[in-house]
This record gives sequence, C-alpha cells and structure tokens, in this order.
Amino acid sequence: MDGKRIQAYWANETKALLTVYQQFQTLLPDPHQDAAIHKGEDGRYIESLIKEYLKKFLPKDLDVLTGFILRPAVKTGSNNRSRTSESDENSSQLDIIVYDSCHYPVFQRFGDNVIVPPEGVIAIISVKKKFHEGDFKKEILALKKASKLCRYTTEGGESIRGPYIAMVAMHSVEKKRVSTQQFVFEQIKSVYDKTADTFDDAIGLISNLEGWSIFKRRPSETSPNAKYISMIHKKGEEHFGLQFLLTGILSVYYDPSRNVRERPGFTAFPSGRKHDVELGEIELNRLR
Repeated sequence: MDGKRIQAYWANETKALLTVYQQFQTLLPDPHQDAAIHKGEDGRYIESLIKEYLKKFLPKDLDVLTGFILRPAVKTGSNNRSRTSESDENSSQLDIIVYDSCHYPVFQRFGDNVIVPPEGVIAIISVKKKFHEGDFKKEILALKKASKLCRYTTEGGESIRGPYIAMVAMHSVEKKRVSTQQFVFEQIKSVYDKTADTFDDAIGLISNLEGWSIFKRRPSETSPNAKYISMIHKKGEEHFGLQFLLTGILSVYYDPSRNVRERPGFTAFPSGRKHDVELGEIELNRLR
C-alpha cells in the first residue's frame, strides 16, 4: 500500500494549522507564558482554526458549529413514541458540533452558535489550547452525556450509530513519572460503566496535534469492548491527529445506519387536544 502523497499532504496541512496558530501568538504574545496575551481569545482562536479546517475538508452537507444539543421528549419519525415518557434534556455548551444541516433542521441559530436536535449530530469535539491533567475526565464526562442524548432507535427498531466524540489540543502538559498516554487512558477508563455505556459512548480520539494521539479501534464482531491505542507523532507523521479526526467524523456520516434518516423530534402539541372545526375535504388525483 502506498498513500505517501496523501500522508505528506495531511502532514503539511497539520503543520500549516500549527503555523497559523503560532502566527497569532507572534502578533499578540504574552511575555510570561507560551500563549497569546488574552487567554479567552487564545482559546476561541484555536476553536475557530479547527472549525475552518474541518469546513475545508468535510462534505458540504455538514456544518461545523458551536452550541447545545436539545433532546425534546416528543414523537419522532411518523409515529415513534419511544421518547414521550422521558423529559426534555440538553447538553452543556459544546465547542464543536458537526451537524447534518442538509437533512435536519435547527431550533435556533445565531451565526455558528446553535441549538440543534440530536438526530443530525455527526460529531462532538472538545477543543483546548493545551491539555492539562484535570481536563480529561471532566471533558469526557460532558462528551459522554452529549453522546447519550443522540442515542435513538428508528420505528423499525434499528439503532442508529452515535456521533463521533473527540478531544483535540495544540499542545499537552506531559506527565513525567508515568507516560502521558497511559495516564489519559486511565482517565478514560474511570468515566465508563460496562453496565450502562456502549461502544458508541466511548470517546473516539484524544489528540495533541503536535505530539501524540490516542484513539479507539474499530469494534470487534464478537465484543463491544473499546480498545484504545496510542501513536506518537514522529517527524513526517504530523498528519495523524487531523487524519484520525476526519476519518472518525466521516465514518459516522457514511455509516449504513445513517442512510436511514428519520424525522427528528422537532415539534410538540398538547396531548389529547382535539380539533375545533371539521372543515371538509378536497378531492385530488394522487399522492405524488
């Protein structure tokens, strides 16, 4: 297998992304640390940078947004009432939501800030400038909750593949007594419960773009267990992080279960409310 041109291409794209960020720090430096002078703007700039790179490469059906997922407890599909005994739920604010806005509606939108129903969510990504020890468990818990909001079954009983969930940073604080990757894996393990969580709930990727990636291997045909492996980004392998991220998003978008699109829970009316007036009927030729 060759593919060296594609590997070189993605390596250059990732280096370009890191270079663009370094230019931001060059123009607005903080003399006391490796960051731009305004921490809030530093983080937002990285988020915008990742968004723009995803928009550049993902299918045009997909929007790259920021905001919330709202799972209303209403009927979905033609008459799927499986949710109606639940309560309305929403996620915390999410850095990046990759959303199929070509086939699914949006509750509210101001620019790239949205509130969306779960059916059209393809990926959920947490973005950091630098990973710190305390980031992993907290962020994975938030991502898991958001992922569970997107879990649904069609009227035909088919379970739809959940969104790809990931954490991405430009850099990482590295552990010294134990490898950083092993530490991160232990943080991942601490979040998941084998009695309540699924393979889809398990985070797909944690990547420090300039250093290493930890990702979940494809599921086994005989076991739902999530197996994680780590890659150190050596010279010429800068493409790993960005490629893992794009591959994961596209694997959900093109999954066979998602070719069966179901109308989302988007409207709600009072239960048992009868109409007031019978207006009549118009004769027509055919349905279509």
